[in-house]
Amino acid sequence: MNVDQLADQLRRDEAFMENVVRWEELPTRPARYVPFPDTLDARLIPVLEKRGIHQLYTHQAQSIAATAAGKDVVVVTPTASGKTMCYNLPVLSAILQNQDARALYLFPTKALSADQVSELYELIEAMDVDIKTYTYDGDTPGAARKAVRQAGHIVVTNPDMLHSGILPHHTKWVKLFENLRYIVIDEIHTYRGVFGSNLANVLRRLMRLCAFYGSHPQFILCSATIANPKELAETLIGRSVEMIDDNGAPMGKRHFVFYNPPVVNRQLGIRKGVIPVTRDIASMLLKCGIQAITFAKSRLTVEVLTRYLKDLVRDPLGNAGRVRGYRGGYLPTERREIERGLRAGKIDAVVSTNALELGIDIGALDACVMCGYPGTIASAWQQAGRAGRRKDTSIIFYIASSAAIDQYIVSHPDYFLRQSPENALLNPNNLYILLSHFKCSAFELPFEDGESFGNAPGSEELLEYLADSSILRHVDGRYHWSAEDFPASEISLRSAASENFVIVDITDPAHHRVIGEMDRYTVPMLLHENAIYMHEAQQYQVEKLDFDACKAFIRKVDVGYYTDADLNVSLSLLDVEQQQEAPGGGVCALGEVKVTTLVTMFKKIRFDTHETLGFGHVRLPETDMHTTAMWWTLSDALAARFSSDTLKNGMLAIANLLRIVAPLYLMCSPQDVVVVYQVKSPITDQPTIILYDSCPGGIGLAQKAYGMQRLLLEKALQIARDCSCAKGCPSCVGPEGEIGEDGKSTAMLLLKELTR
Repeated sequence: MNVDQLADQLRRDEAFMENVVRWEELPTRPARYVPFPDTLDARLIPVLEKRGIHQLYTHQAQSIAATAAGKDVVVVTPTASGKTMCYNLPVLSAILQNQDARALYLFPTKALSADQVSELYELIEAMDVDIKTYTYDGDTPGAARKAVRQAGHIVVTNPDMLHSGILPHHTKWVKLFENLRYIVIDEIHTYRGVFGSNLANVLRRLMRLCAFYGSHPQFILCSATIANPKELAETLIGRSVEMIDDNGAPMGKRHFVFYNPPVVNRQLGIRKGVIPVTRDIASMLLKCGIQAITFAKSRLTVEVLTRYLKDLVRDPLGNAGRVRGYRGGYLPTERREIERGLRAGKIDAVVSTNALELGIDIGALDACVMCGYPGTIASAWQQAGRAGRRKDTSIIFYIASSAAIDQYIVSHPDYFLRQSPENALLNPNNLYILLSHFKCSAFELPFEDGESFGNAPGSEELLEYLADSSILRHVDGRYHWSAEDFPASEISLRSAASENFVIVDITDPAHHRVIGEMDRYTVPMLLHENAIYMHEAQQYQVEKLDFDACKAFIRKVDVGYYTDADLNVSLSLLDVEQQQEAPGGGVCALGEVKVTTLVTMFKKIRFDTHETLGFGHVRLPETDMHTTAMWWTLSDALAARFSSDTLKNGMLAIANLLRIVAPLYLMCSPQDVVVVYQVKSPITDQPTIILYDSCPGGIGLAQKAYGMQRLLLEKALQIARDCSCAKGCPSCVGPEGEIGEDGKSTAMLLLKELTR
């Protein structure tokens, strides 16, 4: 069965259509072409024509022309629109015309690096020219590294390797730095928050070294569709760019189905679980022979869905290779094998976290199933773009969970379909991050008196601070590194913790093997002792977690449940930066807080029925994070109008509303901000609702929320008013069972006072 036949069949199925909120057909879009520009080296054209490329898409030609004119460019087009050509063609052309020219490619993940290099190799081999292209990352053998440093025309790496493996050892890379012509940064929409703020500082260090060696490279940046690509690109590289967004690539017809599972408890507003519904739709696609990708938000959901689908296709020998899971934590060899299987059509269904959102070539899939809202509109369109990557018809199912933000999206499909995607926010001048990279830059090259660090503020004060701390030494107009340690090794670009935990399978006592890895912040939730860890739908029990050695030891088991841990969070105030009187006699403030997290217990949950089978204790150390927060305090007079329980219910309802509103109006992922309430807060000693950035140091979201405090509260009140439920449901203030009978009415009274 093909997608068109399936779409017709589903539209005639009354039981299915009863839960379809909207069925949107996105029409076919024809390609728009222009001839090859004169600036391309003539040797490239016959090779492209052999591959069936006789003209370029409009955006490809525009980016090549802008690059030839010496401009920094950012190319912003959807998934599968041929962005790779926008940088490969000018880079190859420049090297063909000057054998000394060099290029540096940066990709956010090793998988994407490997995928893009294979495409580059094919072009170079077809031309039969000597352009040496090398991947330089943690997997590059020691023996090959010298050849890469000396002879690589194109060096493909990731930000982490540039930060810790190339910049601190720049004296071994003289040939690259002296002749660097182009810096290519792909998938820049992934560089948001901490990761993006770190990368902006890594690029400041890179450009400082380039200036020292006498090169002035151009930037070619590529991004999926986001609201502020030009602003993001300019913040990353610290200079102005030309934006190219006139997409000329074709697109086949797409069916976009918004599916809201049926209500199973009308009083509480509870719907059928999103996982069983996703399983049913993914199973239907599998039975129809339609190759599909299913996206889930968590590793645990990926493993649960993979297990369900594998059970559906097992052969008499127990093999179920037609269905695979894919997520962070799988070893690189396993991920590459899955990618090859998808391209070759040997895998019919893959269940993935957002790890497969990026432009890794996994061939042409016919369908995409989204198990819940992925967190941002940009991510949702990236995921949808994995289906129908050629000109054929594709179908995308968005299945809403009972979560409030999912219900908002499914109730307002136009918000999803018409709304501009989110801003990617980063803060390169976050003091934690800036100071770390300032140290790294001083280690790489002494600072001259009066020298700035790119466009970063306060270079002079930072140099004096580091000199006073005996980290730098001021001699003859220069600041020299004088500490013993190697600063880059202590800094992780992606999180506040530098090391990952290794997961070791000890099922066979004679042969222990590493099957995955996990970051330090996720470990307490998923790898505590007695947790059921799932990998490719196989269950393992965690026998021992060695926190000091960063290792988890697991053993294969076959039990009918999985585990889910509870996280406890406490806050303490470090500093108040701004505050003002709020309506209703309270205070609205902005400041620095310390967030302490601790996992204390876990639940055992049965497959299929999802009932709780029991609990267990977790004994692990606390983790601390300093970040920015803004908060509203209620005046004593306002709080005194309600009993303690009623006030608690109302504040919980407001926190639930702000969890919907904040990501939508701050234009960020729900995971980027946290909203909590405290009836007697240790920060203010009064009833308080707190919103804070979920990354160390903050990326500016709390400041942005402080600036639009009234708008956030007004929108929260509007959602509560507009919802048809009487006393609360998951689409607005939360279910009545969670917020009590008076939760919704109290929240509306409080919000009216706070927005007077």
